Amino acid sequence: MKFSVFQISRKGGREKNEDRMGYCYTKGSGLFLLADGMGGHPEGEVAAQMAMQVIAGLYQSQANPEIEDINAFFTTAILAAHRQILRYAAEKGLTDTPRTTLVAALVQGTSAHWVHCGDSRLYFVRSGELLARTRDHSYLEQRKRLKPDNQAPELTNRNVLYTCLGSPSRPEFEITGPVQLQQGDRILLCSDGLWGSLDDTDIVFHLGQKPVGAAVPDLVERALIKGGPRSDNVTVIAMEWETPDDFASTRESISTDNIDDGVFASTVQAGWVDSSLDDLDDAGIERSIAEINEAIRRTSARRS
Repeated sequence: MKFSVFQISRKGGREKNEDRMGYCYTKGSGLFLLADGMGGHPEGEVAAQMAMQVIAGLYQSQANPEIEDINAFFTTAILAAHRQILRYAAEKGLTDTPRTTLVAALVQGTSAHWVHCGDSRLYFVRSGELLARTRDHSYLEQRKRLKPDNQAPELTNRNVLYTCLGSPSRPEFEITGPVQLQQGDRILLCSDGLWGSLDDTDIVFHLGQKPVGAAVPDLVERALIKGGPRSDNVTVIAMEWETPDDFASTRESISTDNIDDGVFASTVQAGWVDSSLDDLDDAGIERSIAEINEAIRRTSARRS
């Protein structure tokens, strides 16, 4: 497996950067992750970091060297990260839960799969053309789906989401794939700091014109300039797929052909804090919500 990858995160005009991104790989597969901690709720950066670590930890335990059931892995990983954020909120006695979006892509063999929850996006580009893009889990996007011909003014705030990780309800998420990869295919994951400032045409054009190591920082800089002094955090990680015959050795290029089956490499600090997976269902999540509510009740009682 051979690919080039480039990642960058900029704070923009915000007080802190609540975005997180990274990638992991073994001899047979690669996982690319991006999470955007949500403002308006406490410790968004904690939720984003926790989601990254839990999913990377689960990947490390299951990629031997490939993920056997990718859909099951994505489902378990999303619910495990969500549950851990809920537990963190309960243990800290927070009166609101930290929340984050998530988008992840897994490449394995000659195909790609991806999953997303919230409005962090994935763009799949081939030969300068957009082949696929995730659809935001926002009320604005939902309205567009239900009424695609509606020309009324868009009064709905694009930032209002109906699902994410960490909210006191089971997260909704979408899994896509397998999608067959060809030489030069690019997969870009980004927070809304990028697509909120640049339209899809700009993103696809610049991603298709240059290697990812040049295209990604250029896109981020354009988004920051267009966003101005109050620009959101802008975070991007992009991968370019290489076939064996066309593999070009660059600073961003990675080949897994010469690593052992048991090797796990990651830019994410993998962490798995809950060894039990048998309660990652609706009932288990409801128990976590009950724990949060009880913690909030105790905190309120102490303050009064």
